[in-house]
Amino acid sequence: MHKTAFVLISSALILAACSKPAPPEEPVRAVKVMTVGTDSFTANYEFAGEVKAQVESRLGFRVGGKIIRRQAELGQQVKAGQVLAQLDPQDYKLAADAARAQVAAASTNRDLAAADYKRYKELKDQNFISGAELERRDTTLKAAQAQLEQAQAQLAVQGNQANYASLVADVSGVVTAVEAEAGQVVTAGTPVLRIAADGPRDVVFSVPEDKVAAIKVGTPVKVRVWSQAGELTGRVREVSASADPATRTYPVKVALDTKEPPVLGATVYVQPQGLGAAGVQVIKLPTSALRQDGKASAVWVLDKASMTVKSQTIQIATADGNEAVVAAGLQPGMLVVSAGVHVLSPGQKVTIYQPKVAVAPVPPAQTAINPIASAAAAPAAAPAK
Repeated sequence: MHKTAFVLISSALILAACSKPAPPEEPVRAVKVMTVGTDSFTANYEFAGEVKAQVESRLGFRVGGKIIRRQAELGQQVKAGQVLAQLDPQDYKLAADAARAQVAAASTNRDLAAADYKRYKELKDQNFISGAELERRDTTLKAAQAQLEQAQAQLAVQGNQANYASLVADVSGVVTAVEAEAGQVVTAGTPVLRIAADGPRDVVFSVPEDKVAAIKVGTPVKVRVWSQAGELTGRVREVSASADPATRTYPVKVALDTKEPPVLGATVYVQPQGLGAAGVQVIKLPTSALRQDGKASAVWVLDKASMTVKSQTIQIATADGNEAVVAAGLQPGMLVVSAGVHVLSPGQKVTIYQPKVAVAPVPPAQTAINPIASAAAAPAAAPAK
């Protein structure tokens, strides 16, 4: 009997050892939640820009040749009429000398034809020659006069060519770029220097294709200079009709409303008025509440009745500071998990995290008696003898 009981107990122990242990229960996690509500959109569109002159010209020689001298330097202030660079003028001087010699020869031929015509006219007056002969001499004089005028015009052209060997500033301004050096051979029209004319300044920035339609000429603009405190104002002066071939953005020019504009090339930040959605009521979430569910963005929504979470796909419109603006997927009043989203699973039970309240320490009761006061009170308490 005892042996049979022993066998039964051993078999039960073996079967218990071979059975799989029960899976541990999933822990109930404490999560931070927030109630979905609407808030005002505060961010505005801001673009980086640069201060430029309203008039900026690329200057080049009107004739070709070898640059022998460049007097202007980058950043130099120049005046109208100042010589900026020079070409080798030797060939143009020789051409002018040749044109001057042609004028002298044509002048001599004209004088000879005039004298011949005068003599034949006297002979005609005396009826020694026919009228046809006089007309031939008159034609010869007119041809000589025309050749003289042609030579004089050619001399003027060659004189201008020699003068064009000097590059002269047509306006007062600042040299903003140097594109050719001494010793370089350039053709007519090749840019050598770039000058920003003195006068009004523009702020130039670029906007993408989906925003250019909202910016009109005359739109108020706030301008913040990176290196200075304060804010400037201006208005859109020009919106490009075509996109930049490299960046595919549209340049916009803003005229500043100030008599002391920032220095050329200064970096500024531009906020066109009416382009942003400031003040619009939107649903915003902290980035800690977002997670990736496949290719979509999602959040955990808390069902307060069952205290479980479920995944909710949402659509993000844009960012407002450090928060995400939700375009679709949520309604005001929903409870969304705002922290610890990466350790949850669908249907998981959770509890709402309650922050611990620090209790101020209570000082212990003072039971000690001041020894000095005790010593002073001891004689008074002694019994009289």
